Amino acid sequence: MKQEHETAQVTPTPTANREHSADSIADLIRNLATDLSTLLGKEIELAKSEVGESVSEAKTAVGAIATGAAIAMAGLVVLLMSAVYGLSNVLEPWLAALIVGAVALLVGFLMVGSAKKKMSANSIVPERTLESTKKDKETLKRATR
Repeated sequence: MKQEHETAQVTPTPTANREHSADSIADLIRNLATDLSTLLGKEIELAKSEVGESVSEAKTAVGAIATGAAIAMAGLVVLLMSAVYGLSNVLEPWLAALIVGAVALLVGFLMVGSAKKKMSANSIVPERTLESTKKDKETLKRATR
């Protein structure tokens, strides 16, 4: 005996296709919202990490500058006194001290100005995070077109 099995072929109706399509679109939108939320969270974590790293480097630099400045100050005082003593052989002692003091003051102002430029607010901007965010924005624009 031979048994024949007939398989019923189910053809989706247009209404079923629309419902499935609507479900798929809803799922895609939910997934997109979740992915965007995750991406934003990761970008914020990266920015925090990058700013923290920059601040840590700035703290280390400030400590090194302070230590170096204290040691250099002692040596500078001795050198300035020797310059005053040397010039006092040629000029009046008060004039020698005035000239050496003025030159030292000028050099000090120039050094402080240079250090301020290096420690500007731009040095702690999270460049990698900004670049990554720009790339994400462009990718999002292309995906939504």
